[in-house]
Amino acid sequence: MPQQVPIEAYEVLIARGHKNIRALHKSTFEFTKDSNVTLQGDCILGVKLDKAVADLSHEFKNAIKRDTAIVIIVLEVGEFKDVVLARGSSKLILEDDKRVVVRRSGFIGKETLAIEANKAAKDIDRRLVEKLRDNNVEIVIHIYVLNLTKIIAFTAHEGLNLVKKL
Repeated sequence: MPQQVPIEAYEVLIARGHKNIRALHKSTFEFTKDSNVTLQGDCILGVKLDKAVADLSHEFKNAIKRDTAIVIIVLEVGEFKDVVLARGSSKLILEDDKRVVVRRSGFIGKETLAIEANKAAKDIDRRLVEKLRDNNVEIVIHIYVLNLTKIIAFTAHEGLNLVKKL
């Protein structure tokens, strides 16, 4: 039985829905500690965020600030879930005390959590987005960081073990 790939770091964030959430942005999605969002904030998926990037643990920041960091973000609203894959970077700043932003591009600002994501706000499951238009709804954001170097080493090691068993 193969071993599981180790998770380098994990954080869970919680935000709330809002009646103005549209999730139409083509290159980012965002969570904010602000309690309100206008219709122009079309990248925002949640308000009243409990932790911004500056609030993340030291261990988590060290793990995600690697060029080999693979970031898995699981968005959970009730029975609906969506998964976003992205990348960390040694250039991440992680100093914004109000926001968390995930980007499809490689742009990095102080609010950026991850870059080169496979999804932006417009790509998030529309059933999940519909639920987020309710101010009473909670979104749970699970963030896992894996180290690509360790995954490659682990995979190579497991492959050798499999060959030895044959």
